[in-house]
Amino acid sequence: MVKLTLETAKKLIDAAEQKSRQMGLASNIAIVDDGGNLVAFHRMDEARLAGIEISKNKAWTSAAMRMPTANLTQAAQPGGPSFGINTTNGGRIVILGAAYLL
Repeated sequence: MVKLTLETAKKLIDAAEQKSRQMGLASNIAIVDDGGNLVAFHRMDEARLAGIEISKNKAWTSAAMRMPTANLTQAAQPGGPSFGINTTNGGRIVILGAAYLL
């Protein structure tokens, strides 16, 4: 397993910020290692304050579940096999899309 370095995390933040700008968004960007530990965080100008914890928890969810958060979105809907998963782990599981596992 390759260790995520701060240098790599900064490159990922730069790429995510560029993509956010292309999409016309102001984002909070959290990068975690494979254990879900925060390596780097970046809040773009005008990004929502509530998004700080959401982005950290989305990154943690992706690492903890070993999948992009978008994969949980459908399964976590009422009637789905993972319905209610977002209420586990102290509410830390986030089922919103856009967190990726590298």
